[in-house]
Amino acid sequence: MSNDRVALITGTSTGIGLATAVRAARAGFRTVATLRDPARADRLRREAGDLDLGIRALDVTDPASVRTAFEGVLADYGRLDVLVNNAGAGHVGTLEQEPVSAVRETMEVNFFGVVETTKAALPALRASGGRVITVTSIGGAVGQPFNEAYCAAKFAVEGLMESLAPVAAAQGVTVCVVEPGAVATEFVNNIGVGEQLFADAGPYAESLGKYIANVTNSFEGAQTADEVAAVILDAMTADAPAFRIQTSKQAEEFVGLKFADLDGSAVQRLTTGWLA
Repeated sequence: MSNDRVALITGTSTGIGLATAVRAARAGFRTVATLRDPARADRLRREAGDLDLGIRALDVTDPASVRTAFEGVLADYGRLDVLVNNAGAGHVGTLEQEPVSAVRETMEVNFFGVVETTKAALPALRASGGRVITVTSIGGAVGQPFNEAYCAAKFAVEGLMESLAPVAAAQGVTVCVVEPGAVATEFVNNIGVGEQLFADAGPYAESLGKYIANVTNSFEGAQTADEVAAVILDAMTADAPAFRIQTSKQAEEFVGLKFADLDGSAVQRLTTGWLA
């Protein structure tokens, strides 16, 4: 691969973003690894070793931060070939028991952050014939209990990208989404499942406990972040990547259930069973 291709990756302090940044740099991309707080880049630097990562601040919820980051990349590198939208945050809760502000915050990080970065990247990607790769989730295809806000945000991202894809393709830009299932990263640990969550759940506490037990079991066979990063790198380098890419057989089966379920009954039987 030519070493002049530039990739900007969001959310690289840990997990999938970190692993993707390292893999992309090893594959020859001039990699710009962005994160909200560069002071948290110690692990990224350790795992990168001698690789040249252009570590920069980028808070996807701050339009000024997004603008500054992209202007800086174009000034320093002269081009952009790939945007990997990876930054995001999990959220567990249920609608009746949480403030609307919590839903709005989840949408800001997981949806509007993607809107901001993609909008900022598109002029440069049109010039390079580049691509937008967005890490969504199986939760962007299948709604899951106690994930109303998170799944709503990921559904919105998938709708945005599915609608954008043919428009961008007409301008020479490839758009695709990558849908991981269970991944063993700090993402889940950062959701904040603790005593307060159950206290706030009120009449839903029993169902929440059953859901958490189900999720805990599902992570016993979770993918590693590096396995997901390998799939993302394939999407970055393939001549014609698919629009929708699952990262494991489990994810393929789960998403496949949704798209074969015209009346929604199969998904409802499955997810209702998680609370039984």
